[in-house]
Amino acid sequence: MNGQTYRMDDAPLNKFHIRITALTFGSNFSDGYALGIIGMALSLLGPQMHFGSFWTGLIGSSALIGLFIGSLFLGGLSDKIGRQKIYLSNFVIITVASALQFFVTDPVTLFILRILIGVALGGDYAVGSTLLAEFSPRKYRGILLSSLNAIWTLGYVSASVVGYYLGKMGPDSWRWMLVSAVIPAVIVLVMRIGTPESPRWLVKMGRNEEAKEIVRKYIGPNAVMDENISQNTAANYGIKDLFNKHLWKRTAFGGLFYTCQVIPYFAIFTFLPTILEAMGFEETFTVDMLLNLFLLVGAIAGVWCTEKLSRRGFTIYSFIILTISLFILSLMPAGSNGFVIMVFAIFTFVMAAAGNLTLVYPAELFPTEVRGTGVGLVTAISRIGAAIGTFLLPVSVSSFGMTASMITLSVILLIGTVVSIAWAPETKSLGLNEASNPNLDVATSLNREGKSVEVSR
Repeated sequence: MNGQTYRMDDAPLNKFHIRITALTFGSNFSDGYALGIIGMALSLLGPQMHFGSFWTGLIGSSALIGLFIGSLFLGGLSDKIGRQKIYLSNFVIITVASALQFFVTDPVTLFILRILIGVALGGDYAVGSTLLAEFSPRKYRGILLSSLNAIWTLGYVSASVVGYYLGKMGPDSWRWMLVSAVIPAVIVLVMRIGTPESPRWLVKMGRNEEAKEIVRKYIGPNAVMDENISQNTAANYGIKDLFNKHLWKRTAFGGLFYTCQVIPYFAIFTFLPTILEAMGFEETFTVDMLLNLFLLVGAIAGVWCTEKLSRRGFTIYSFIILTISLFILSLMPAGSNGFVIMVFAIFTFVMAAAGNLTLVYPAELFPTEVRGTGVGLVTAISRIGAAIGTFLLPVSVSSFGMTASMITLSVILLIGTVVSIAWAPETKSLGLNEASNPNLDVATSLNREGKSVEVSR
C-alpha cells in the first residue's frame, strides 16, 4: 500500500493468507472425508460384525460425539493457551487414531477410535476457523471461511467415491476405507508445522511485541494491529461469559441455527444409501453420486451466496426452502422416483450452500476474548445434536417408518427458520471486532469483575 500503514482488517490478501486458508482447507477436507467414509464402511462392517440398529447408529454418530467433546473443551482451551498448539496437535491425534482403525476387531474399539478422531476434529472446528478469521482481512473473510464448506463437501464426496471402489476389494475392504483417512491427515499435519500464533490472542495475553512481529512478518511490514484491540487476560474468561445479558442471544442463536441445520444434514447423508432404498430406489449408487454432485455444486455456489447475500437473509431463506423441500420429500409415495430426485436435488443443493454459514457466522458472533470458547460451544451444541439425530435415525426408521422420521427432521428445520427470523444478526462487511461487538453495549458486555473487552470505533 505504497508504504502507508494499514490495519490487519484492511490488509491486502497475500501468500500467508492463502497458506493459512489452505491449511484450514486441509482439515475440513479431512473432516468431510472421515465422516463420509464411515457411511460407506458401515455397509460392509455392519453385516460382518452383526450390528443391529443400535450399533449402526452409535458407530455412525461416534465421530460426532467426539466433535461435541472436542469443540466444547478445546475451543475454550485455545482461549487460554493459544490457537497454534491445538491447531497442530489435533492432526497428530487424527493421524494415529485413523491408522489404528485398520486393526479393530470389535465395535467398542472402533467406537473409541472414532470418538478420538471426533475430539480432534471438534477442536479443529473451533480453532481452525477462529485462527483463519483472526488472520483474514474483512474484505476476504467471508469468502475464505465459506470456502471451507466447499472443501468439506469435496472431502465427503471423495469418501463416497473411494469407498465405492475400495468396496470391491472384498469383505475386509472396510478396513482400507477407514485407514485411507490417514493420507489427508498426514499431509495436513506436516504442512501445519511452523504455523504462527494468532496476534490478536497474543495482544489479549499482553504479548504485544510477539504479536507485532508476527503481523510484520506474515501480514506485511506496514501492517499494524487493529487500534480497537485492547489487552486483557484471556485466562479470566470462560463459558459463563457467553451467557451474560449482552451475549446470550448470540450464543443461543449460534447454537440453535447450527444444530437445526446439521441434524438433518448428518442424519440423512450418513445413511443416504439406506434412505434411498427405503424410498424405492433399487440401484442407489447412481442416485447417491448425483446427489453428491449437487452437494459439491451447492457448496461452491454457497461461497458466492455468502459473498453476495446478507448473512441474515441467506440464513432465513435457506431454512425456509429446506423445510418445505424436506417436508415434501417425507410425503412422497414410493414409485415417484423422478420427482423425488428433483426435490432431493433441490434440498441437497440448498443444504450444501447454507452449510457455508456454519463456518462464517460463529466466528463473527463473539469478541476475541471468548471467540474460541464461543465457536467451540456452538459447534459442540450442533455436534451433540447431530450425533443424537444420526444415532436415532436408524432406530426411528425401524420403529416408526421413513415418513415419520423425515417429518421430524422437517420440524427441526422449521425451528431453525423461526430462530433465525427472531435472532439472526447481520455481521457482514464489518471488521472482526465490529462484527462481534455491533454496539457499545456489547462492547461492555464482559466489563465486570475487572474485565474489559475490545471496543469498536
